[in-house]
Amino acid sequence: MTFRPFAIAIPQADLDDLHDRLARTRWAAQLPGADRGVPVGYLKELAEYWRTEFDWRAQEAELNRLPQFITGIDGLDVHFVHVRSPEPGALPLLLTHGWPNSFVEFTKTIGPLTNPREHGLDPAHAFHVVIPSVPGFTFSAGAPEMTVQRVAGMWVELMARLGYDRYGVQGGDLGAYVAPEMALAAPDRVVGVHLDGGIGMPTAADVPSMTPDERAEWDMMQQWMTGGVDHHTLLRAAPQTFAHAWTDSPVGLLAWLTQKFDEFTPLADRAEDVMDRDHLLTNVSLYWFTNTAASSSWPMYEGLGKSGGFAWPTGQKLVPTGTYGGGSALMRRLAERDNDIVHWPQGNTGNHFLAMEVPRAHAADIGACFAKMR
Repeated sequence: MTFRPFAIAIPQADLDDLHDRLARTRWAAQLPGADRGVPVGYLKELAEYWRTEFDWRAQEAELNRLPQFITGIDGLDVHFVHVRSPEPGALPLLLTHGWPNSFVEFTKTIGPLTNPREHGLDPAHAFHVVIPSVPGFTFSAGAPEMTVQRVAGMWVELMARLGYDRYGVQGGDLGAYVAPEMALAAPDRVVGVHLDGGIGMPTAADVPSMTPDERAEWDMMQQWMTGGVDHHTLLRAAPQTFAHAWTDSPVGLLAWLTQKFDEFTPLADRAEDVMDRDHLLTNVSLYWFTNTAASSSWPMYEGLGKSGGFAWPTGQKLVPTGTYGGGSALMRRLAERDNDIVHWPQGNTGNHFLAMEVPRAHAADIGACFAKMR
C-alpha cells in the first residue's frame, strides 16, 4: 500500500553506450522506389541528432519535475505520475497511454488539465491527473498473462489507494481498450469515459446491415485500415524475434518507432511535422534505456485480440462515454449500439496521439466531455 517517490536517473554509462552504438551504426543501402519504409537519409539525420544534439539530461530533469512514484500492485512494481490541481472541486482523472508510447505521451497535456486557468481554459474543467506506466512499459514491471482487463483492475486499485472514489478515465490507442474495462470493473467509481478514437469502428460483421452509402464508406475505411506495417500481426507472430534487433540496435529501435509514429500521423508527411522532435526522441530514449521493446509488445500478442486476432475496444453502457474525434453517421450508429454516447464533437483536428500533437485542444475536449458527466 506504500508509494515510493521515484526519480529517473539513467547511468552515464548507459548514455555513453547509446552514443557509441549510434556512432558505429552499420547502415543499410537505400532501396529503389518510394514507400519502402523510413528512408536511409532521413534516419541518418535523425540518428545523428539523437547522438549529438538531443539533450537527454535536460529531458530527464524536465520529467523529474513531475511527481513520480512506484507502488506494488498485483505483484508488480507500477510507476505513475500524480499531479494534483490547485482548483477546488477538480475531478480525478486517470489517463492510460498507448503503444508504442509511454507516460511521456501526456506530459504536454498535464498543465492544461491540472491548471486550465493558467492555459486560458475553463477553470471549472480542472483535473487531478494520474498517469500510470502500463506494465511492461518503461518503469513498470512486466509479467506474463497480461491483458487489458488485468491492467484495468490494477488501475482501479491504484485510484482506490490514492483515495479517489469517484473519477474519470481517458485513453487512446491501448488506453481506449483499458478505459472502458475500468468502467466495467468499477461502474460505481468511474463517472465516465473519454476516448481519442477506436469507437464505432465497423467490422465485417456489420456489412450486411449497411446502407449503400455506408458500404461505400466501409470500402474507403478498408483502404486506410490495411495500410502501413501491420504491427498486430507482426508482434502476435514473433515478438521475441523482432525485439532482439530493437534491443541491440538503437537505430533499429529508432527506425521501428519512427515508422509507426509516421503511420499514426496520416494527416502529415512525418510525425515530427506535427510533434516536437525532442518529445518523440524522449519516448524513444525511454524505450532504449529501460530495455522494454520486448515487454511492451504484449498488447499485440495477448491483450487486444479475440481468438488470436485483432478486435476493436469493447463498448459498455454502465457509464457515459465521449470521444474527441466524433465520426460519421455510421460510426455514431455503431458507437451507440454498445455505448451511452454523451459527447460526440465534430471538427476536432489531429492524428492518433492527440496529447502530443494538440495538447491544449485535447485537454479542452476532455474538460468539455467530463463537464457533462460530473
